[in-house]
Amino acid sequence: MTGDPGGHCLVTGVAGFIGSTLAEHLLANGDTVLGVDCFTDYYPPAVKERNLATLRRSPGFTFREASLLDADLPALLTNVDSVFHFAAQPGVRKSWGTTFATYAAHNVVATQRLLEAARTVPLRRFVYASSSSIYGDAAELPVRETTLPRPISPYGVTKLAGEHLCGLYARSFGIPAVSLRYFTVYGPRQRPDMAFSRFVRAILQDEALPLYGDGEQTRDFTFVADAVRAARSAARADLSPPWGRAYNIGGGSRVSINAIVRLLETMTKKSARIKRLPAQAGDVQHTYADTTAAQAELGYRPEYGLEAGLRAVVDWESALVAGVR
Repeated sequence: MTGDPGGHCLVTGVAGFIGSTLAEHLLANGDTVLGVDCFTDYYPPAVKERNLATLRRSPGFTFREASLLDADLPALLTNVDSVFHFAAQPGVRKSWGTTFATYAAHNVVATQRLLEAARTVPLRRFVYASSSSIYGDAAELPVRETTLPRPISPYGVTKLAGEHLCGLYARSFGIPAVSLRYFTVYGPRQRPDMAFSRFVRAILQDEALPLYGDGEQTRDFTFVADAVRAARSAARADLSPPWGRAYNIGGGSRVSINAIVRLLETMTKKSARIKRLPAQAGDVQHTYADTTAAQAELGYRPEYGLEAGLRAVVDWESALVAGVR
């Protein structure tokens, strides 16, 4: 890892769950941050404004409300040495049907525009937030970066397209791009539609907890603090060409959804009223990351176990339910 002074960073999607947490992590490590977000209506803008509250008080942070689809991106990149591209239209289940055009615009076209603008500046690194969704239902676990990507959702297709664009611009124009394949990131500030948020709120408020499928599907859960450390490590690591490589970023906690519900019941001291629903198109059955490459080349090692991470989520959601956050 390099030990040079802080950098000047652009964080796209800065008002989101991971983007806002990343920006705070960068600032805490001496970087300055230009944050960009267009406040898409996927979930309430008030939630995103809350995510920005601490950042807005930092002298090292500047915010621009803008869409990557029509903003003057070369101007945004002036004096920036590291790009963290975390803006995206999220959600596997909502990416089907007519809404796919929105996913294609925000996840593919916006990525291409940002990469094109990156040709105009000398960047240290272009870090692209990809997703384990690109693998689909892998035949063997844990999945390695060499596993053939076979996404089973339109969302996964758009994230894989973003990776291919990063590789294309890396090979053609020398953009120092790396992609991070995140496995089910969770933690405080996560989107209201994400499973842990919905589960905790349902249990706390004695509401039905919707559970898709039999609950025996498993996920490799990654705590958000580990996810953002991986991003900064990817930007600061002493890497060399060829650019365009991808790294798995997992938390090492592969657990079934049923086991998660049992843990939450223990932590909240309340019983869940489970409502079984059919499995959803696009949901993979199992995920589990081999992070050997990230450990060797980025120095990445997850620090948060599942129980500590879940406790942080329970505390966060409990405060929201109580109206004190």
